Amino acid sequence: MKIVTILGARPQFVKAAVVSREILKNAGIREVIIHTGQHYDKNMSDIFFEEMEIPSPDYNLNINGLSHGAMTGEMLKGIESILLSEKPDYVMVYGDTNSTIAGALAAKKIHIKVAHVEAGLRSFNIRMPEEVNRILTDRISDKLYCPTQTAVDNLLREGYAALDGQIHKTGDVMLDAALFYSRKAKEKSAIIDTLGLDKFILCTIHRAENTDDLDRLRSIVNAINEIAGSIRVVVPIHPRTRNILAKHDISVNFDMIDPVGYFDMLNLITHCSLVMTDSGGLQKEAFYFKKNCVTLRDETEWVELIDNGFAVCVGSDTCKILEAYHGLLHKDNDFSLDLYGKGDASEKIVAGLFN
Repeated sequence: MKIVTILGARPQFVKAAVVSREILKNAGIREVIIHTGQHYDKNMSDIFFEEMEIPSPDYNLNINGLSHGAMTGEMLKGIESILLSEKPDYVMVYGDTNSTIAGALAAKKIHIKVAHVEAGLRSFNIRMPEEVNRILTDRISDKLYCPTQTAVDNLLREGYAALDGQIHKTGDVMLDAALFYSRKAKEKSAIIDTLGLDKFILCTIHRAENTDDLDRLRSIVNAINEIAGSIRVVVPIHPRTRNILAKHDISVNFDMIDPVGYFDMLNLITHCSLVMTDSGGLQKEAFYFKKNCVTLRDETEWVELIDNGFAVCVGSDTCKILEAYHGLLHKDNDFSLDLYGKGDASEKIVAGLFN
């Protein structure tokens, strides 16, 4: 069996690392990796392959910095050409990025089966590009690998039981990665000492809904600035977000640092007092490392975190952000709750290819 794996963004590198390791254990599968180039900064791309010992991509399309339509179109063109040459049995896609939908569409149009890792997630906000990507990818996938029961239920409500795709509840591959790589992170990351960190809040802001809407961005920054007056706030910042802040003269008094590799991020999560983020993956990683989370979004696909009190969705409202910060900073939660499986999702995903 030959699988072509499509990667393009940081979370996909993390997820693919553990699945690729499982694939390597199976002599009956050959994997070919296409990197679309969607994340092109070294700290957001190359370093992940190096740190996590992911096989180097067989192809790199270097497609980035374009609008959604232009980027997806260029990816479709490049991926299709490779698939026609490689003739795989499956194309495996991850998550909900432009790379995801481009890979799935390119495969399906030339009758190659699609396996979607993180199927069934829904924010129910169709204005989000990620929501469009995940819905369309699910609809044309042959293997739907769901990380949670909520994801399975979403697909069943949408009528997937009557469609051709096979639904598999696997647990979350990011839990696999967190368990495996946290040991290496302790040995290889020196970021805590380098930055001289003691008590601090870890924060990320990258979604277009927050960075492209200046009212939302200013509101979030105002809240973080106020919090930074009483506790250190560390923000690994995407170059695009940093440029927006500078262009519009939005002042910050928190610590902006360059994007970090996965090991550094794991160490930051491990040692922080609280996570504040608009990232889907970081919401879950906070839970894995027993940290409460202020979710800087109006909704989240990871509803079980909200339902069980591990996170609060606050949107961009300054007052709500501050209220959630004070409410969660010292809240004692039971993080032993099984929300995302046992850390064997990658095994189930690979096994599912043969079912």
